Amino acid sequence: MEERNFIAKGAAYFAVDYDGQPRDVYFLLLPKLTMLALSSAVEPLRVANQITNKELYRWYLMSEDGAPVTCSNGISIAPDSELQNIPKDSKAFICSGVEPFENISPRVMGWVNRQYVFGRTVGSICTGAFTLAKAGLLNDKTFTLHWENQPSFMEYFPELQPTGSLYEIDGELMTCGGGNAALDMMLHMIEQDHGKDLATVVSDMCIHFGSSDRETSQQSAYSVAIKSGNQHLIGAMQYMLTSIEDPVEIHEIAEQIDLSRRQMERLFKRYVGVSPVKFYIKLRVERAYALLNETSMPIPEIAAATGFNSASQLAFQFKKRFGLSPTQLRKG
Repeated sequence: MEERNFIAKGAAYFAVDYDGQPRDVYFLLLPKLTMLALSSAVEPLRVANQITNKELYRWYLMSEDGAPVTCSNGISIAPDSELQNIPKDSKAFICSGVEPFENISPRVMGWVNRQYVFGRTVGSICTGAFTLAKAGLLNDKTFTLHWENQPSFMEYFPELQPTGSLYEIDGELMTCGGGNAALDMMLHMIEQDHGKDLATVVSDMCIHFGSSDRETSQQSAYSVAIKSGNQHLIGAMQYMLTSIEDPVEIHEIAEQIDLSRRQMERLFKRYVGVSPVKFYIKLRVERAYALLNETSMPIPEIAAATGFNSASQLAFQFKKRFGLSPTQLRKG
């Protein structure tokens, strides 16, 4: 690999007490990969180096034969090298996108199996799990891939069951659903390597609220409601969204959508996995998070704007949801 500088200049700085070797991360680009997922995986590594002014990570791009690879959006990416064996303590991620099964070549399969035999760590981003599955690396493993491709994946590999989580960690195996989930997975790796504080700062630099829960669903509750086609559920969510500042009782919402409270409870449990009360609070707390980040409104005003009786009531629910208080978020 050609030597290059992995530390970019930046205005922000965060001190990390680490003088060891950088972690090398390799990305194998398959045809029609998703560019968003790749950039979401690479950027947090760049930011970690930039804000610490240390070479914590190095990243390299590979393709099957070293030639440029065209992404699903038509943009071509020039890799650093063709396929090669990765060093012992590094990680490699297979980056795929549309038509994932059709873009697995014999040479790629040979490379994946060779890394496995050598005891190397190989994970996947977006639909890269198709390659891992065909190589037999997902047997008895907990893993995920993009929700859109899970039905076809299970047609090809009926004995394997992906989860709906943003990302999964099973031993050394790391997989994610693609898109911004790749960022969440890398933030997890940064936290494991260098601590939660650095991961939090990297997340802020990416203007991204990283999920602290890898089991967070890839699809939002509202998209799940739309996909279900249940007009009662969609109506309830819309009513909540327009009543954040002045919350209404759950039984009143049920009346608005022509259901009993018990029917509405069952509906949310079935499709969303939480009660209407918890979902409503989640909406209000997430609105408070946005106002804290995007405005200079005093915290008591934000509490009022999101339907909480006091700043302390907001702080209680906010800490339950995000693990820190509104004041701590602002100071961070």
